[in-house]
Amino acid sequence: MFLALLELRAARGRFLLMGSVVVLVAALVGIVSGFTTGLGDDTVSALRRLPATHVAFAPGSDSDQFARGLVDARTAEDWGREDGTEATPLGVTITRGTTGRGTEVDLAAFGVVPGAFTDPGADDGRPLDPARPQGVVVSRQLLDEGVRIGDALVVDRLGIRLDVVGATGRSSYGHVPVAYMTADTWRRVRFTAPGAASAAPAGLPAQYSAVALRLPDGTGGDALAAADRRHDTTTVPLETAFAAAPGYDGERLTMTSIQTFLFLIAPLVVGAFFAVWTVQRTPELALLRAMGASRRRLLGHTLAQAAVVVATGTAVGAALAAGVGLLVGEQVPFSLPAGTLAATMLAVALVGLAGSALTLRRVATVDPMTLLGAGR
Repeated sequence: MFLALLELRAARGRFLLMGSVVVLVAALVGIVSGFTTGLGDDTVSALRRLPATHVAFAPGSDSDQFARGLVDARTAEDWGREDGTEATPLGVTITRGTTGRGTEVDLAAFGVVPGAFTDPGADDGRPLDPARPQGVVVSRQLLDEGVRIGDALVVDRLGIRLDVVGATGRSSYGHVPVAYMTADTWRRVRFTAPGAASAAPAGLPAQYSAVALRLPDGTGGDALAAADRRHDTTTVPLETAFAAAPGYDGERLTMTSIQTFLFLIAPLVVGAFFAVWTVQRTPELALLRAMGASRRRLLGHTLAQAAVVVATGTAVGAALAAGVGLLVGEQVPFSLPAGTLAATMLAVALVGLAGSALTLRRVATVDPMTLLGAGR
């Protein structure tokens, strides 16, 4: 170890250059991880907040089920009669509204039954109330965009008035902040034709995007399939329902592909550096072998150098990625929790060390006679 540190100091320029590359790779992996998590949260955080175990969709649609499928109120009632099951209709659609002060905002209208387990309540103001069907509880992103509790939001092209009565935590769907409203009000937003007079809920289809379910623990696939046949639905776990959000799968595939390539690049870069470094110091390694140093000691010496460079570079890269997260704040969808950052940096360090291991065979097979032959 002492010799490894001496070499690090003697060739500090080379190791600083290599360390800088590790810093950049680690920082880039961390930043991409932050954007992957942030984009995922910005797409499905409203679904992730639902205290449901499963979501039942209408059969026949393979993607974007919240927009393409509709289930009727009787389906939700029938699901609620299953033993140990809680069921409530859920409406999801994206629209646009304007406040009385002229602030225009996009919003994802989530229709829920007040008091049901999907009702988010309110952190500020009042929660949804069946006696005030026009009331909505908005996500904090909408407050950041200029909406205030007490404002009246008029849905574009429909003329439906929504009164902002409360606010809840940050939640979004398809990169659009969520506004929670009663299921009847959601049906007005979803089924009223643009330009037509706003119809009463009684005159609109009693249909919703899906049914949110709380199934008993241990509900197996066979029981779920049998229930789907009885109710003519397609039921998936809540996490699987994230794929029904627009763009969720495509975004994750893109960002994960970038991360994968970075993880492939890291060991190649580190391995190439230490391969060249090993070739350059072959005479020194041969001298150490001639003086009686064991192969195990030489291997430990090489791994110690790699560990110092990779660990230091990864730590600095982690700090740089965390700094980028603080810098961008909430202006872009970036989320890098400490646990995610630690796991990502550990993976970077491991693949970096794996790259350095590519040079161990040459270190282990160095011939002490090389030095004598070089001197003749």
